[in-house]
Amino acid sequence: MKLHWKHLQFDRETIGLIYGFLGVVGFSLTLPATRAAVQDLDPIFVGLGRGLVAAILAAVTLKITHQAIPSKRQLWSLLVVGLGVVVGFPLLSAWAMQRVPAAHGAVVLGILPLTTAIGGVLRSGDRPSSRFWVASIAGSLTVVCFGIISGAGQLQTADLALFASVIAAAFGYAEGGRLAKTLGGWQVICWALIVIAPFEVLPTIFVVLKQGLVAAPTAWLGFAYVSFVSQFVAFFAWYEGMAIGGVARVGQIQLLQPFLTILASAILLGETVKPIALGSACLVVACVAAGKKASIKQAIKVGDPLTRAAALQNRA
Repeated sequence: MKLHWKHLQFDRETIGLIYGFLGVVGFSLTLPATRAAVQDLDPIFVGLGRGLVAAILAAVTLKITHQAIPSKRQLWSLLVVGLGVVVGFPLLSAWAMQRVPAAHGAVVLGILPLTTAIGGVLRSGDRPSSRFWVASIAGSLTVVCFGIISGAGQLQTADLALFASVIAAAFGYAEGGRLAKTLGGWQVICWALIVIAPFEVLPTIFVVLKQGLVAAPTAWLGFAYVSFVSQFVAFFAWYEGMAIGGVARVGQIQLLQPFLTILASAILLGETVKPIALGSACLVVACVAAGKKASIKQAIKVGDPLTRAAALQNRA
């Protein structure tokens, strides 16, 4: 996924954040759409079926663009990506959305930027400064406090599933962001979908034979959204942003996701946005702004001038 910035004066980091924001906008409707889908459809079908639909789109895209098959080492990394963002997060979040409201899930997922930053440290070699960690933790605590004060509910089994989905997504994001530097942003999600697809077929068929596919139009609309946007298109921008701006830096943009979900609920579902939500959103934006100014050292891959240039720029 490429945008032409030659007429705009943006540095690499800002371009990465713009891509990341576009990805987050796409992800912001994931939980509401999943919530709508699992009202009538089995969560296993929603969680794994979306990956199969997206895999078909990915196969067509890769075929049309004549992409070379990744190396054996890249395939192992793609397996990690797929287990995180094609299986782990979709399956666990779909199961949770059958038990708690989407707004509740959005609040719990507010810790995703912090776990993504940790994943970036472990998998991508990012080295955020203490200022970055303070900004990330402050933003995450703001989201958690928002959930407690607004009565999002006590810790439930669904919360544990959501926390597990956060860990799965974080490592999938971090590994994908690292791999996107060499393979390309949209190629990462396409190949990850292809790698994981064979493991999704039998469970999906089993659920269809057992539960059937009778569902309301709203459920199918939700399933279509998570299949086409959440599992496919949004990742084009997301991994491209991580490849350019770094896993930890771009991952922090996810702090805005709970509030974008709330805004979408107000516009699309007519829900009332409380003042505490707006106040919390302002604090989160401030944390993102503070984090953007903090230094992050990215790992330098020998022989890769683009990665080296990006890392040196982040050190400046």
